Amino acid sequence: MTGAEEFGAELADFRSRVDELRTARALPAQERLSALDAALFELEHAADVLWPRYEELAAAARGGAEGLRGQSGQEQQLLRALFQRMPMAVALLDRETVVRRLNFAATQLFGMRAGFATGRRLTGSLRHDGRAALRGQVAAVARGEGARSLLVHLPGGRAGAALRVTLTALRPSGELRNAVLAVFQPAADGERPGPAPAASKAAQSKQVAAQGSAAGPYLAEVTRHAELMDLLDAMATALLGRRAGGPAELLERAARVLQGQFADWVVADLNDGGTLRRVVVLGPSQADGLRAAVAEGNPADCPLVVEATAAGTSALQVRPDDPELFGRDGDGAALLVRAEVTSLVCVPLRPGPASPVRGALTLLRSGARHAFEMAEAGVVDRISRHVALAMAAVEPSRGRDTAEAAS
Repeated sequence: MTGAEEFGAELADFRSRVDELRTARALPAQERLSALDAALFELEHAADVLWPRYEELAAAARGGAEGLRGQSGQEQQLLRALFQRMPMAVALLDRETVVRRLNFAATQLFGMRAGFATGRRLTGSLRHDGRAALRGQVAAVARGEGARSLLVHLPGGRAGAALRVTLTALRPSGELRNAVLAVFQPAADGERPGPAPAASKAAQSKQVAAQGSAAGPYLAEVTRHAELMDLLDAMATALLGRRAGGPAELLERAARVLQGQFADWVVADLNDGGTLRRVVVLGPSQADGLRAAVAEGNPADCPLVVEATAAGTSALQVRPDDPELFGRDGDGAALLVRAEVTSLVCVPLRPGPASPVRGALTLLRSGARHAFEMAEAGVVDRISRHVALAMAAVEPSRGRDTAEAAS
């Protein structure tokens, strides 16, 4: 039997074993650990045995066996397809937990697209109390100190938030350093801190539905576009319905349109001649204490707001790495951590590029809610301009100069 035939036979056996692993999804959570070990073994086999053998065959065939070269390209595509179709969430990380590749199950678990996740730290998708532990364990595995496993949590306390992650080192072909293969699966019942509340389960179901199915992405995009148009219409109605008594009242109207279905938190800060003051804070009804802490905070101590009002720049961040980006409460705790913020948008309030910035509008999403997308951030940017124009209309002394600058 030739080398190519042996490789084909071994690859066929590998495919049949992976097909058997796909049935692991039907097993109870406490019985999936053995399937996880088998999946890791198969992935290591593909990386340490099948891939080097493919490279040997490709090198031997460079002298003229074009047919074999084409077959090897097909095998490479097959290995990539197998990675994508693994029933468990799998991520390839570097030693600093930066994502190099996610399979489809991992994109569903973490609620992000593979292209967006690549180049970002995976720890941003986890609860703050487990990020340092995962970074340390990934670094140890990458150094060659052996495979290991630990318990991590998704933010928001949603159903299935407790995850068992198993880490093993891989040496990608042609690279000098190890990468780390991370496999995630729901933690066993005994490892969970307790059953998730019904509200969290409903939030998780809503998040999965919002992502749309793989069979109908176009329908999901159309639906989302219609929702954003409805949001713009509701905002126009709120701003033009009746004359406001001042900027603070106008900002509160706008915040009430945004808070709830579109954002969990809406915070508006005004810039009065270089002095920032917080005028509107809307958040979840059950977070009275936290809402008071945000309202009492000084926007001058929030780097996000200062940057928006000083430089006039907008910001969109998913799983922000800096927990102090929105300031701290009176006890020194980071507000983003207390609110379990998973994504945010901050936009300056000004009617035109040459106009002075009148304030900043900050929107926060937390828990299991789907992260802000670029299209949503674009709509918020338009809304901020409309709100700034409406503010100029209720400030006659500023209105003429602002309108001229906007034009």
